[in-house]
Amino acid sequence: MQILQPAGWKRPKGYANGVIASGRMLFVAGQVGWDADEVFRSEDLVEQIRQALRNVLAILDAGGARSTDIVRMTWYLANATEYNARLEEIGAVYRDLVGHHYPAMSAVQVAGFVEVGAKVEIEVTAVLPDD
Repeated sequence: MQILQPAGWKRPKGYANGVIASGRMLFVAGQVGWDADEVFRSEDLVEQIRQALRNVLAILDAGGARSTDIVRMTWYLANATEYNARLEEIGAVYRDLVGHHYPAMSAVQVAGFVEVGAKVEIEVTAVLPDD
């Protein structure tokens, strides 16, 4: 995997501008902050992010991948203002679960979610290295 950083560009915080990777691709459907029983255990954004990331990591594990194989993440948020106000907490949760691996990433605010009570949905693309 190669992280792309154009010359002269300011280094982004918490993500990469681009990634080159080769290998088998693993696509993770959007994961919300509910548990394996599809129950939201918290209404708190940071706790829902923690659970959504745990869900992502469980799916990666089921496919033989690790967090360092993630090449792209898209975060869908119910409230961008709340997300930005809690970036320090969110960053700590991210580093605790994913580590210091920062793939290409996008975050967007959406009008709502199909799953009532969701505050975040995270989808991921990973590339497992060729053996």
